[in-house]
Amino acid sequence: MYCDFFSTTLLSRRKEYMDALLKEIETRRNEASEPIRTIYIGGGTPSTLEPTDIQAILRTIGIGQAQEVSMEMNPGDMNEQYLHRIKQAGVNRLSIGIQSFQDSLLQVLGRRHTAKQAIDAVHLAQQAGFDNISIDLMYALPGQTLELWQSDIEIALQLGIQHISTYGLMYEEGTALTKMVETGEIEAIDEDTENAMYDYLCQRLKEAGFEHYEVSNFALPGYESKHNSSYWDGTQYIGVGAGAHSYIDHVRSWNPSDLETYIIGINEGTLVRESETLTDNDLYNERIMLGLRTCRGITESIPSHSRSNIDRLIAEKLLKRTDDGRIVATQKGLHILNRIIEDLMI
Repeated sequence: MYCDFFSTTLLSRRKEYMDALLKEIETRRNEASEPIRTIYIGGGTPSTLEPTDIQAILRTIGIGQAQEVSMEMNPGDMNEQYLHRIKQAGVNRLSIGIQSFQDSLLQVLGRRHTAKQAIDAVHLAQQAGFDNISIDLMYALPGQTLELWQSDIEIALQLGIQHISTYGLMYEEGTALTKMVETGEIEAIDEDTENAMYDYLCQRLKEAGFEHYEVSNFALPGYESKHNSSYWDGTQYIGVGAGAHSYIDHVRSWNPSDLETYIIGINEGTLVRESETLTDNDLYNERIMLGLRTCRGITESIPSHSRSNIDRLIAEKLLKRTDDGRIVATQKGLHILNRIIEDLMI
């Protein structure tokens, strides 16, 4: 199950949102055809909730057979008492949105925490007894050099965490960063430097004993995110909260992201979820897209037209066959993975 907490400044409506969220969980629990194995509280700012709110969410879901209960955290929201209480509530894995250990880069990103707060947050979590901690880091940031990126990776490794998720900065249309690039206020990192950052990341984390189990995710053995892995495996899931997505019996559905619409719809029983039923072609394309993102890759049970493309991509050293006959992306291929996936889609 995935509990969505999108970013909002309307903290005055927290109680209304919580009441609606708990009501949705109650009404949708019967959609789970088997015991819930993983729970993820995230997608925005869940750490602005009170520990009693987290306890109410987990009690309403029922975590008896859940193997992994993750929660996203902002470093600036973390303190010893809060961490102890959410651990007592049942949270056993944290995902901390650090992004960088450089104050100058955090300011560019508009983050409200400092590098020191980020480091302190990890130490606080460890002192509270959390032994399954993931952090988010970003690369290809404006003003970020390869040396600064290498420094961030070394700091992360020194913290003794179990999982690292990494993301190259994407310039989305209409965002503040994109406008700053367009006006020349900041300069985007060139592609060669971005590729060098990614290659160094993969090599250094491998040396440190991390497994590169998904294009953006690295974990010490046994600490792969069970919840996120279920997305890549095509496992069904229920998403609750404003803007949350669900996937059940080949049908993908999503709640409205507008807070007012969501709260009124839940309270009055009139909530309309948009949905789409995936066709066989859709399912095949998703299998290609998600499978090639992982270290397990895909099988060769694919349409004939894709087989010739696979042979060509292998010859170009963008894909390779494993000893057990699966197809995976090479390090070179990971740089242009979206283009490779497009070549294999129907």
